[in-house]
Amino acid sequence: MPAPRKKALKLDEIGYWSEIKLDIIREYAHAYSKILANQRAPRLHHVYIDAFAGAGAHRSKTTGEVIEGSPVIAANTQPPFSEYHFIDLDGSKASKLRADFVNRPEIHVHHGDCNRILLEKVFPRILFEEYRRGLCLLDPYGLHLNWEVIQKAAQMRSIEIFLNFPVMDMNRNVFWRHTEKVREQDLKRMTAFWGDESWRQAAYAPVQTLYGPEDEKTDNETIARTFRERLRKTAGFAHVPEPMPMRNSTGAVVYYLYFASPKPVAARIVTDIFNKYRNWSATS
Repeated sequence: MPAPRKKALKLDEIGYWSEIKLDIIREYAHAYSKILANQRAPRLHHVYIDAFAGAGAHRSKTTGEVIEGSPVIAANTQPPFSEYHFIDLDGSKASKLRADFVNRPEIHVHHGDCNRILLEKVFPRILFEEYRRGLCLLDPYGLHLNWEVIQKAAQMRSIEIFLNFPVMDMNRNVFWRHTEKVREQDLKRMTAFWGDESWRQAAYAPVQTLYGPEDEKTDNETIARTFRERLRKTAGFAHVPEPMPMRNSTGAVVYYLYFASPKPVAARIVTDIFNKYRNWSATS
């Protein structure tokens, strides 16, 4: 009896702005790797980390074509990184990455929760004192990232991050007019992502009504601005450029793409890249 055929892995479909994000990652990964690979005194060991790596490929909603995902973009970057770590909670996606990079010993694929794997296995390999540096992509699909990861990256002084701030997930599941109706698990996810319950002060402002004071939701820009300050003042990243709003086909902001780094030159490079794409549209 023939062995059952494996079910083909279905690729995630991504929209126009997600493709722009991949272009941003491609540009900065090249600039970052070029700068660090050229440093000689001391020589630096530079690492690329993708915490929600996926299968290494996507299908474009715009064209229907299969396009490279962030792991493949990073793995093909020239000059190459010294080391790569790709993490995904989906075992089938992790297996595909292992198969794709089976002949690349510098590439490590991890299956599991990135919140644990980053803190226990990956970040300890990127110590500042050992002349190691890291570029880390934190691109969760929703509120699936813990603040401890962000803060640890800042404290290490050796890691730069790109961060997906999933404001649509927050608006859809947490930032309701009557917060007492929000599911407890969603409140916990929000607090874990933000790091404490100060998100409530960012998301709501008291207003006076005919029936007395009530909390009214603030706008996305206010929440994004507050989180930017949190990355600087609470996490401890020295340089956090203005984030880039990433939109869906109707123009609504789906998430903000943040960059945070201990280095001013890194922030300047990313600001230039963000400004290049900030006002693009699908018809540009």
